[in-house]
Amino acid sequence: MKKYDLIVIGGGVLGTFHAYHGLKNGLKVALLEKDKMPQGATTQNFGQVVPSGMNSKWQAYGRDSLKIYKEIQQQFDISLRQNGSVYLASNQEELQLIEELYVINKSNQYASSLLTKKECLDKYPGLRSDYVLAGLFFPEEVTVEAIQMIHRLQDFMVTQMGLEYYTNYNVTECQEVVNGIKVASSEGKTLEAEKVIICNGSEFKNLYPELFRDSDLEVTKLQMLQTKAQVDYKLPGNILTGWSIRRYEAFSECASFSEVKAKEVSDSLQKKWGVHILFKQSPDGSVIIGDSHEYADVKNVEDLGYRLNMDIDDFMISEAQKVIDLPTYDIQNRWFGMYSQCKTQDIFQENIGSNIHVVTGIGGKGMTGSAGFAKENMTRIFNYEYK
Repeated sequence: MKKYDLIVIGGGVLGTFHAYHGLKNGLKVALLEKDKMPQGATTQNFGQVVPSGMNSKWQAYGRDSLKIYKEIQQQFDISLRQNGSVYLASNQEELQLIEELYVINKSNQYASSLLTKKECLDKYPGLRSDYVLAGLFFPEEVTVEAIQMIHRLQDFMVTQMGLEYYTNYNVTECQEVVNGIKVASSEGKTLEAEKVIICNGSEFKNLYPELFRDSDLEVTKLQMLQTKAQVDYKLPGNILTGWSIRRYEAFSECASFSEVKAKEVSDSLQKKWGVHILFKQSPDGSVIIGDSHEYADVKNVEDLGYRLNMDIDDFMISEAQKVIDLPTYDIQNRWFGMYSQCKTQDIFQENIGSNIHVVTGIGGKGMTGSAGFAKENMTRIFNYEYK
């Protein structure tokens, strides 16, 4: 029977970065993925790494994540492009918020710059003059291709870091034994480790159903669209709009945020479906547009349905057209992703005994915050000095 220092259950971005930091510190690590390849929220998200949108605690994790992503990209192409993020203010309230966030980030020593209306129009082709008043630009932020990044990262970890990666490994048992933790699969395969970290909601639900049921986890469903390739058109970086300014946690730390939110129309379609408009151009020239947010408790996830709501898609397209005049809004792909998050805390963590650690429910912070958070969490779990 193979024995490891660490087994990580769940091949998404949170689990993979826990495995990554274990390898960086000389641990013998196995990563277990229940499917042939990761295909959950890690591959079905927008593909942006934007610490600028996080509150102060998670911005620190996000900024550490940026460094980690960039260090890996120097060694192995994981689809990273450093072309920055911009928040576009469409009215005086949003302008006030980006000005306040600029001051906050200046005090936090996180690079950003305010852009005039003209600078925004010059930098972002097709941006509508009747939409934008000003922008707040973060030069250090990056985009990744969500459908590619995790697979390339895992390839790097297997070929250059010594990761042992098991796919189609459906965990049915995880329990303490004399020499550590035994992890068994539905096919009768067994592995052992000193410690196990569970970063997948499915295994958490199957292995510890009562703890899962009593958790404060909820599921979020997001819809996104991808246009056909734009001809002779380049849109740099992550484009976040006024509704993002009104939604993202970072802006809640601004002095005028509560007053701005109090004035919003509560029964709008934007509120009903949790829509904020984002744009990101893919390397093939297509533009990804998103996204929406619908919520349900984990025990009622079926209430979200397993089909796309075309009314939401149509609404997002019509709102996107008010922001940027793309050469084409013909859509070639539509999809939704689901991720879990906590209602009362920023991530779910529970220890089963002293050597089994459940870490899940990172929500929409996963792509941006996982690398930095996992670095700190691994230091806590293994009590080592990080290398």
